[in-house]
Amino acid sequence: MLTAAHSRRLREIWRSAGWPCQDLIEVELLAAGFIERVRQPSGHETLRVTDAGVALLVDALQRNRARRDAHEDLVERVAREMTRAGRLAWRGLALRAKVGGGPDSQDGAQWVMAMPDVFSIRHTTVEAYVEPIVHEIKVSRADLLSDLRREAKRHAYLQLSGECWYVIARGIAEADEIPPEFGVMAAEGAALEVLRPAPKRACAMSLPLWMALARATPLDGWQHDDAQGLL
Repeated sequence: MLTAAHSRRLREIWRSAGWPCQDLIEVELLAAGFIERVRQPSGHETLRVTDAGVALLVDALQRNRARRDAHEDLVERVAREMTRAGRLAWRGLALRAKVGGGPDSQDGAQWVMAMPDVFSIRHTTVEAYVEPIVHEIKVSRADLLSDLRREAKRHAYLQLSGECWYVIARGIAEADEIPPEFGVMAAEGAALEVLRPAPKRACAMSLPLWMALARATPLDGWQHDDAQGLL
């Protein structure tokens, strides 16, 4: 059975001059007929992706594109729901969070880069009412399980928000497979169902986080949505 490592190697061979690595992944691709050895006039061998390998690359590309489109559609839907709730929402922010150690100590602490799919705050002039929320979107089980194995990333989400949610495509996981510190929503069609509410925690936004928001552009729409509702 071909794995992600096989697909990655196949793409590398397609993009390169075909120099062999002579490892077991290469052996399995040769045995499956996705690549072949080509002897050059100089006597050395290179690798060439066969027609079967090209078909496999196209199939993987189409599946990845469909998964990416489904992910982006769900990110957009969640972000729009936040703006309709009167919040300011950002997509794809790159944020730094200190994970581990005490609040005033660097012992055991590390800085982690986190890119939550949707980050939102209340539209308010009172800092205590800002209520930052992180939504992380997952449409495939493999992507979800990979994310759950990255403990530092999960702790970064919690450091950045007072509520943190996983929004998953219906059927890829059960709520109890996701750590209890996170709320869980399931998306099916146009519906978003809360499977488990997110615990609420006090969260004071740091100056670096405020600066990151100041440099970014929130999703447009919350004003327009409110105006539209009056028509």
